[in-house]
Parts: sequence; structure tokens; C-alpha cells
Amino acid sequence: MATTAVAPQVAPRLAQPHLTLQTLPIGADTLAIRSQDWDRDRFDIEFALENGTTYNSFLIRGEKVALIDTSHEKFRQLYLDCLQGILDPAQIDYLVVSHTEPDHSGLVGDLLELAPQMTVVASKVAVQFLEDLVHRPFRRLVVKQGDRLDLGKGHVLEFISAPNLHWPDTILTYDHGTQILYTCDVFGMHYCDDFAWDEHPHLLQADFKLYYDCLMGPNARSVLSALKRMEALPPIAAIATGHGPLLRHHLSDWVGQYRTWSLEQAKAERLVAVFYLSGYGQAETLAQAIARGIQKTGIQVELADLRLVDAHEVRELMSLAAGVVIGMPPQSGPEAATTQVLLKTLLASAHSKQGFGLFESGGEDDESVYLCRNTLQEIGAKEVFAPILLKQPAGEALLQLAEEAGTDLGQWLTRDRNIQQMKALDADLDRALGRISNGLYIITARKGQATSAMLASWVAQASTDPPGISIAVAKDRAIESFLQVGDTFVLNVLQEGHYQPLMRHFLKRFPPGADRFAGIKTYPAANGSPILADALAYLECRVVSRLETSDHWVVYSTLEAGRVSSPEGLTAIHHRKVGNHY
Repeated sequence: MATTAVAPQVAPRLAQPHLTLQTLPIGADTLAIRSQDWDRDRFDIEFALENGTTYNSFLIRGEKVALIDTSHEKFRQLYLDCLQGILDPAQIDYLVVSHTEPDHSGLVGDLLELAPQMTVVASKVAVQFLEDLVHRPFRRLVVKQGDRLDLGKGHVLEFISAPNLHWPDTILTYDHGTQILYTCDVFGMHYCDDFAWDEHPHLLQADFKLYYDCLMGPNARSVLSALKRMEALPPIAAIATGHGPLLRHHLSDWVGQYRTWSLEQAKAERLVAVFYLSGYGQAETLAQAIARGIQKTGIQVELADLRLVDAHEVRELMSLAAGVVIGMPPQSGPEAATTQVLLKTLLASAHSKQGFGLFESGGEDDESVYLCRNTLQEIGAKEVFAPILLKQPAGEALLQLAEEAGTDLGQWLTRDRNIQQMKALDADLDRALGRISNGLYIITARKGQATSAMLASWVAQASTDPPGISIAVAKDRAIESFLQVGDTFVLNVLQEGHYQPLMRHFLKRFPPGADRFAGIKTYPAANGSPILADALAYLECRVVSRLETSDHWVVYSTLEAGRVSSPEGLTAIHHRKVGNHY
């Protein structure tokens, strides 16, 4: 790719906050807009940053104009002023949203205000997420693997499906005119520098590896799938990432490292293959929910769209998978002949040591769940969760059921590992740790029509002004998805001498989607979550932040209301003999 050497334009650095913009041409008719966050020292909870970060956006001006990604909302005025200095937003025909994580899509709503005529180009899942983010109608173009968009002047954009890298809705974009591949998070790093390209790889290596380990490594098999799809593209002259410098000087090294690390990671991790047919019924939505539940347990997930895989890939995945989930494809229609062959290949490749789960896709003519179930049971495979049957559209309750089903499958696969970890802790340390006593509580939560509950003991007051508490929640608990920042819940305090019935009830293993409050007296809190009528006290809580540990989330919440039902009552106390399990 030939480009004219032009000195990048760097806006004056500001004292507080330390935010700047850098613009530079990176190819014919193509401009990079790099939002530079020089002093950011933490990114979400994964990273302690040493070199700041950037949020990269790209403008392609063919006969049609496309903007690829936006920026973080902290750059709102800087970014919008810069963009309007380059062109009138009314000239933008397309906004390509690589994925909907806020650091890249934080200004989509602002751009729609300035350019309501533009069409948002994104994966189906991303469009669904954006509908909840921007709260306004917008034109949309849903794209999938291999789809193309011709901007004119030789700029033909081809889209590559890359789910779970590291967001469920990720797409990559290849411009045939410049041979630039736009990858958003993939191949990125948190590194802020005036050098827009990778001229000095030795300075970047540590941040490149840290970024991979934190974001890409947990989805190593998805990385390998994306690399395989990249191989089908014409030559790649440059990779335009969403964070850090752009890559062109050492492309083979960067891509090679991703392949090596991902192969090593994939060999070491257990895998669940989730097969579904995109665009058919609610298959994709349910597959994503099940995958989220599996990933909570630390198990690798490979989402396999039956539109994109062939029989060889199905057999290869099945040979690696310790668990398999199948969304029922159609029995008839234009795609039935292909999917029937793939389904037969899948079932023929299954073996007795695998765990499995099945779900209806909700199309007009689903393959029978029960015929597949019988086939898998006949070879001795273990059904880990009952078939998910669709009697209604995928609302909160159904998605909760799907996520909990995935968690059950992941827990089934990790049961031996967890037992080994419990036995591995030093005996003296284990007994000493067990002497830390805790109260007994039940967390209850509601999101829409979905509810959840959990017996908890790792609870502590964490602040006084405002009053706040911390709760440690295991990553594979179903209620974890109800405890995101901004969510509300109730902490019910159990009473000494009166807690046994509630404790026995909530210690039961509930099947996915089961009503955890059946037979329990409750009434609604102001935030909508259930209050247990037999609790000693309750606190209404709002999640403010989360800290990740190796196997738990520490959830910090502020308190909005509370009441004691029995002023003379004492909190039930939980005493353990060992500290390596509850």
C-alpha cells in the first residue's frame, strides 16, 4: 500500500484532563482520528495502565463516506469538533460499529443527532445492543461474514464475523481499496504515543502481550477462528486497531504471536462448542446467552454458526469439545439441506464423555429437540440441562434460563477441577482461613421479569459516607449477571435461631429458569427486588463498582433504604472449619 508521507496533526495537549487528538492519513482517501488519553491509569478492571491509551476512529471517503467507530464519551467535544472540522456530518453515509463497547461506541448517539441520515452498519447482535443504548430510531444495515459494502473509488468493505473478541457482537472490516483491516480491539494495546505506527516494537511488546492475556486469551479458540477467516482475505497491508498504534511494519510478527499464544491457550483449556444458525428464529440470541453462562465458569466457548462452518470444521470442533450445545436448525427451506448434513455430521462426531444441552431456535420449522436428544443419549453422552423450549419471544426470563443452563454445563465440566483445588490448599492455612466468621444473608434481585437469589456470607460494610457494603460473589453464580454497575438488589439479613428454613431453601440446586421464591413469603422493595418477609432486616442496594479477583467478583454497593423487623434479633453467624469453600 503506497501512502504519501504527511506529518500527523497533533492538537495541543490540555493540562486537565490530559486528552488530545491526532489525525493522519493512513491510505488513499482514508484518515485516522486517534483520541489520546495520556494519563489513564486503569481500563475497566482488567488493566493497570502504564502508558495511557488511545481510542481510534477512521474515516473513508469514497463516493460514499464511511466512519469506522467513534470514541469514548470523555472526548465528546474534542472529537465532534475535530470531525466537523474535517467534513459536514451530513456527508456521512455509513457508520460502521465494530462492536458496542462504550469506549468505541460512546458517541454513536451524538453522531446520530448530527447525522440522522447515516446508516449504522453492524452485526445483528450489535444492532440489538445499540437499540438499547441510543434510545432513538436509526437506519441500519445488518452484516454477517463475507458481506460487502461498496463505497466507490475502489473502497469495497468486506466484513468478517469475530464474535467474542472480546465482545459478543464484534466484526472486523477489510477495505479492498487500501488493503487495511480494521480490527477494533483485536491486535490492540493500551499504549499512547505520538508515533501512530508500530515503528518501535520493543516498546510495545509488553503492552501487546498484557492486552492479549486480559482480553483475547480467554477466547483463544475464537481468536483462531478469526485468524482463519482473515487468511481468506487478499493481502493485508496494515491493521488499524481500536487501541494503541496502528500496525504495518511488523505485521507477520504481531499476527504470528496471536496465533502461537492462542494455540497454546486452546490446548490447555476445556471447550464447549455452541452450534446455531444465525438469522434463524432466536437462535443467535439464545446461543449468546448460553455462551455467557458457560464463560462464567472459566470454560472456553466456541460459537459455531452453521452458515459459516463446513463438515470438516464441525468434526474438528467436536473432537476437541468436552461439551456441546445445539440450537435446532430448520427441517425445510433453502438452508435445510446444508444444515441437515452438518447436524448429522455433528451427531455422528459426538461421544460418550461429552456433556450436552439442546435448545429450540423458535423458527417456523425447527428440527425436533427430542430426536437429537435420543441420539446423544443412546451413545452415552450426558444431558446436563433439559431442552430449552420456546413458548414465547426471548425476554429477560428466557435469557436468564439460557444463561443459567450454560452455567450448569460449565459447572459440570469444572467439577473435578474444583474438587482438586479444594484438596490442594495447605491444611494449616486452610484451617486458619476458616476461622474468619461471617454473617448469613440472602441476596435477592429482579431485572424486568427475571429474578434471582443467592445465599451469601462474604458480606462486609465498606463505607460510611455514603453507607456502602461489599459482597464477594463467585463468578459462576447465576445472580452475578444481576449485579452489574447500576443494578439494584436487596440484601436480606438472616436471624440467629430462625434462619434454617430459608437457608435450606436457597441452598437447593435450582434448575435453569426455576422460580427461586416458590413457597417463600416476599414483598417488593422500592427498587423492585423481593424482600424476604422472614428476614431479620433488609437493605436496598445499588451497585457502584466491581473488583475482579481470581474466582470472585467483589461488588461494592451503596445503600438506599433499610429496615430491621426485630430490634432484639441477632444476625445469624456462619462458622467454617476450613477456608477453601463455603
